[in-house]
Amino acid sequence: MLHIINKSPLERSALDSCLRTAGGGAILLIEDAVYAATRGHAAAARIEEALARFAVYALTPDLAARGVADRLIDGVTPVDYGGFVELVAEHPASHSWL
Repeated sequence: MLHIINKSPLERSALDSCLRTAGGGAILLIEDAVYAATRGHAAAARIEEALARFAVYALTPDLAARGVADRLIDGVTPVDYGGFVELVAEHPASHSWL
């Protein structure tokens, strides 16, 4: 399953809910959720731990728009819009965490 998260973990609990209840698959961080995938962020340790259970991706245009593309945590894979489409096509189901 592809888990899509778009809210900052400082604003909403979507990331924590996903990590607590999802069994595995892939996580795609988009919009303000990309902050969680940056070194030094309050959620960075949770993302680093999640890498043992999930493939974690962050949308490159959203990283660039927020000026954090150079602070991506090792192990998180940046993807462009084409990569987003490929992830959706690759996974039989997706869930957007609100």
